Amino acid sequence: MVVIMGLPEKQCRDIAERVCAAFDVDLEDLNITRAGRREVLRVVVDRDGGIDLDGIADISRMLSEELDLAINSDDSPFVLEVSSPGVDRPLTEIRHWRRALGHLVHIDHKESQKSGTYRISSVDHDSITLTDQQDVSISVVPADVEHAVVQVEFNRGE
Repeated sequence: MVVIMGLPEKQCRDIAERVCAAFDVDLEDLNITRAGRREVLRVVVDRDGGIDLDGIADISRMLSEELDLAINSDDSPFVLEVSSPGVDRPLTEIRHWRRALGHLVHIDHKESQKSGTYRISSVDHDSITLTDQQDVSISVVPADVEHAVVQVEFNRGE
């Protein structure tokens, strides 16, 4: 069982989810690692439209306060890192696809002929429409996508 200062990971996750709900953001990831004598709690949050640095700071402040109350000890220091996902985050949930609407993505599909680079045209509750460079559209369901990641575009031309 992974713990941070004696607090089980599940309890850390519960606290993080409660704080995220207060700010109307999604808890995308929570990870506890060791760095020397310190434990590092990394929390990744996101929401539709993205999250700015002020939002990250507010979440970090409240999460730190809640963790301090739950841990109630000054014995072992820990580091709290709160961030938003980077562009290299795999698209695994339908909300990730929705947030990347209009962006170029590379997908590895279970049907190899559908693997490639596409632009996300639309996203509904259970499928994604992708368009290739020839404006040919395909529809995929997330369960059939083995891996998908947004491609960085420097000169989109719009």
